[in-house]
Amino acid sequence: MTEHLINLKVNDSAVTIRVPAHRTLLELLRDVLGLTGTKEGCGNGECGACTVFLDGTPVRACLILAVEADGCEVQTIEGLSQGGLRPIQQAYAETGAVQCGFCTPGFVIAAEALLRKDPNPNDDAISAAFSGHICRCTGYTSLFEGVRLAAKKMRVGERE
Repeated sequence: MTEHLINLKVNDSAVTIRVPAHRTLLELLRDVLGLTGTKEGCGNGECGACTVFLDGTPVRACLILAVEADGCEVQTIEGLSQGGLRPIQQAYAETGAVQCGFCTPGFVIAAEALLRKDPNPNDDAISAAFSGHICRCTGYTSLFEGVRLAAKKMRVGERE
């Protein structure tokens, strides 16, 4: 089995590790580094549960080989919460968008990415950000409400 030495930053911590060529970023995060907030749903990039930031861009960790993350920065749901909950996480709790919690990390990362580039997204923008993410519990209404509430909180926070 061929292994590669990779260097990456995960949630602001430097990681140097040998990984088999076939190991996915999701497997590295969950099984090796113990960051279990990132979930494996479908294993083929269709459900969004494994979404993480890779160099600031949301990606499906099940579709990225760990060796492809060599030299990159990865931020998981655990890293997003460092220093306290983000407005989207607070808003999801307040709107009941968190039910079983399985899909939540992927939706939070997708919503955070959207809010970083669009502080006042409309429903079409939210829908586009959530394309490829599947939730079987919420009916999506509370997920949209959470994004709208987080955007409002962020705008109010900017004025304070």
